[in-house]
Amino acid sequence: MKILEYKAKEIFKKYNMPIPDGYICKSIDDVRDALSKLKFPVVIKAQVPVGGRGKAGGVKLANNYEEAIEKSKNILSMTIKSIPVKKILIANAVNIKKEFYIGITLDRKINKNVIITSKEGGVDIEEVAKVNPSAIIKHPIDPFLGLRDYEAREIAYQLVDSKEIANEISKIIKNLYNAYMDLEAQLAEINPLVIDDENKVWVVDAKILTDDNALFRKSFIEEYRDIDYENFEEIEAKKYGLSFIKLDGNIGNMVNGAGLAMATMDVIKYYGGEPANFLDVGGSSSVEKTKKAMEIILSDKNVKSVFVNIFGGITRTDDIAQGIISAFKEIEIRVPVVIRLTGTNEEIAKRMLRESGLNLIIVDSMSEGAKKAVELANK
Repeated sequence: MKILEYKAKEIFKKYNMPIPDGYICKSIDDVRDALSKLKFPVVIKAQVPVGGRGKAGGVKLANNYEEAIEKSKNILSMTIKSIPVKKILIANAVNIKKEFYIGITLDRKINKNVIITSKEGGVDIEEVAKVNPSAIIKHPIDPFLGLRDYEAREIAYQLVDSKEIANEISKIIKNLYNAYMDLEAQLAEINPLVIDDENKVWVVDAKILTDDNALFRKSFIEEYRDIDYENFEEIEAKKYGLSFIKLDGNIGNMVNGAGLAMATMDVIKYYGGEPANFLDVGGSSSVEKTKKAMEIILSDKNVKSVFVNIFGGITRTDDIAQGIISAFKEIEIRVPVVIRLTGTNEEIAKRMLRESGLNLIIVDSMSEGAKKAVELANK
């Protein structure tokens, strides 16, 4: 889960990091209210779950009220990388004297969390790594000892010479590490960390990526999810233990197991089709899960055919069959459904489907099913 900047700043503030005052706005009325509480100049920042918003014009400085209103209107009407801007963050601007990059992530090559710093903050850190790799400094952290205070100070002194400023930065680094560990995050990033013209240190941008697989341990993270930018079907699927990702094609897929799902999408593309989704019903599917999976697939109006491809090991294929039959009774299924069931209770499942009287296309192999689904979707 990608936590948007304004939510990430809420988290960082709880970890005693210095965040400029700011307010989230969804409308111009919200903007007017926010401006009454802030001092000029202000910075107006699009809140979208993608990078490159600055280059796209989604970050603007405003020196007075009229300018702030006009720029807020412009940004709220923007679409950045196909995502419409639904909200903006308006915050007190910082007079930047110097800016840095600080981030924490896992380096899988050495099996350690790594603190990454650079004196070239405020820009795309990946680009810095390509163009000037020597500007990137990595600090591996012992997984048993964690980040010790002296290490945080050493990292800070590699960025600045001033003892007072280095002490402030070292506290931020330690707090960033604590937040990263507490959230079981994949990435926690400050870009840029800023020193202003009064030598105060500020966190003026924030980014957090969390691991969805850790949410059962860290359920509080859900409160930082921004539903405005989440796919409703993906959220609904999670409630039922389904793994669902919406894609741009027109062939809906219901599969059990991530590997089989990927293989199914590959075979569909091999026969000239485009998958409309990735949907894994899991290894212990039930009638209710299967029915819900079909509902989610068919909620996409782009879907022209559905391919159900199940290999029953743990999964009972008769449960899948009963779920499909129940779905046909309770929801309108307006597209052809191709079904390949192999494995546990296979013969029972196929007999159930044939005797159901439903208009289903039952096949014996994955390639046959994918080819038929593509053919039907293109009619």
